[in-house]
Amino acid sequence: MIRSMTAFARHSSQQDWGTLVWELRSVNHRYLEPSLKLPDTMRALEPAMRDKLRKQLSRGKVECGLRFQLQNHSANEQLNINQDLLAQVIGASESIQQQLQQPAPLDALQLMQWPGVLEASDIDSELIQQQALVAFDAALSQLNESRAREGAELKQIIVQRLDAIAEITAAVREQMPQILAAQKSKIQERMAELAADLQPERVEQEIVLLAQKADVDEELDRLVTHVNEVRRVLKKGGACGRRLDFLMQELNREANTLSSKAIVSDSTQAAVELKVLIEQMREQIQNIE
Repeated sequence: MIRSMTAFARHSSQQDWGTLVWELRSVNHRYLEPSLKLPDTMRALEPAMRDKLRKQLSRGKVECGLRFQLQNHSANEQLNINQDLLAQVIGASESIQQQLQQPAPLDALQLMQWPGVLEASDIDSELIQQQALVAFDAALSQLNESRAREGAELKQIIVQRLDAIAEITAAVREQMPQILAAQKSKIQERMAELAADLQPERVEQEIVLLAQKADVDEELDRLVTHVNEVRRVLKKGGACGRRLDFLMQELNREANTLSSKAIVSDSTQAAVELKVLIEQMREQIQNIE
C-alpha cells in the first residue's frame, strides 16, 4: 500500500466526566518528526504517543493536539485545589509583578482557571489518560486511512505518467531507423550537391559516426528498466518514497542523455516531454511516505 504523508484526522470521544478531542495533521518531511501539543496534565502520555507514532509511521512531520473539557459539576460536588501547582503559579506571578511599575493584584478566579489548579475530587486522572490513549489510537487510525486514500490517488497519477513515458519510449525506438535513414540520405545529397571529391569510404565513415552519435538504444533500454522498477516498487508499497525519488533521478538522467543525442526536432520534443512527465512524478513522490 502506498501512503501519502499529507493527511488530517479529528477524533472526539465523549466520556462520563467530559470530552476528549484529538486533532492530527501530517505533512511531508524527510524523516518522522512528531510535534505533541498536550495540556500539562497529559504530558505523561508523550512517551507512549511517540512509541505509537514510530510503530505506525515512517516519515512525515506530524502535529498531535489534544483538547479535553470537563463537564459542569453539580453544586454538592467537592472540588480539590492542587496546592503545589497553585504555589508555583502564585510564586511566578509575584516574581513578574516585582518587575512591573504598576502591578495588578492577583485574581483568585484567574488562578483557579490555570490548567491543573482546580481538580474535581471524583475525577481519576489515570483513567482520563488511559481513555486519551485509546482515543489517540482511533485518531491515528483515521490518519493512516487518510494517508492511504491519498496515497492511492498519488499512485494512480504516477502510473498514468509511467504509461505515457512507455509510449514515448516505444515511439522513439520505432522512429529511430527512419530517422537514421533520412539523415544518411541528407548527407549523401549534400555531398553530391557540393560535388565533393570524397571517397565512398569517407562518406560511409561519416554516416557510421552519425549513427553512433545518435544511437539511443542504451538510453531507451534503461528508461524501460527504470519504468518497470517504479511499477514494481509501487506494487510492493510500504515506505518507498526515498526509493522512488532515486528512480526519478535516474529517469531524468536518461532523458537528459536522450536530449543531448537528438538529431531531429521530433527526438528533442520527445526528450522534453519525458522530462516534463518525470518532473510531474517527482513532485507527487515528494508526498509519498
